Amino acid sequence: MKRFAIALALMAVTAAPAMASEPKLEGTFKDWSVYSRADSEDKICYALSTPSSKSPGNVNHGEIYFMVSSWKSGAATEQPSFLAGYPLKTTRAPKAKVGSTSITMYGADNEAFIDAGSDERTLVSKMRAGSTMTISAVSSRGTETRYQFSLSGVTAALRKAKAVCQ
Repeated sequence: MKRFAIALALMAVTAAPAMASEPKLEGTFKDWSVYSRADSEDKICYALSTPSSKSPGNVNHGEIYFMVSSWKSGAATEQPSFLAGYPLKTTRAPKAKVGSTSITMYGADNEAFIDAGSDERTLVSKMRAGSTMTISAVSSRGTETRYQFSLSGVTAALRKAKAVCQ
C-alpha cells in the first residue's frame, strides 16, 4: 500500500484548522490501514484502503480511496466514504456493492457519502462479512469507472479505529 499517498489523501480530506496534527498510522491490517488525526476540537480515526483494480484501464483515475471514519466525539461512527481522484458527476450517484447488496451514495466534488445512517450501517456490516466491494462512479466528464476493493483486514482495521477513537 502506498502509505505516503494515503497520508497525503488524509491530509487533503481532513483539511482542518492550522492546529490539526498530521495523520498518524495506527496499524495495517492486510489491505486496510488505520490512521488518526487530532485537532483542538476532536480526533478522527480512519480505516482506509486503495482499490485492487480500476477500470477502464485507459484513463487517469488519480488517487482513489475508500474510508470508514469515526470521530472520538461521536459526531460520526463508522461513516463510509469514497474519495475519487477526479470530480464526480453529481447527477449520476456512485454505488457501493458488496455481494448482492447495493447502496447508493451521493457525490460532492470528488467525494461520495451515504445519506441514510441505516444504509451506512448496512454497508459496513456487509463489508465485514464480504470479501470484495465494488464502487461504480461517473466522472464529471461522463467516464464510467469501477473500482474493486479487497475487504481482507477490514474487520480488524475497524476494530482498531474504534479502539483508537474511544
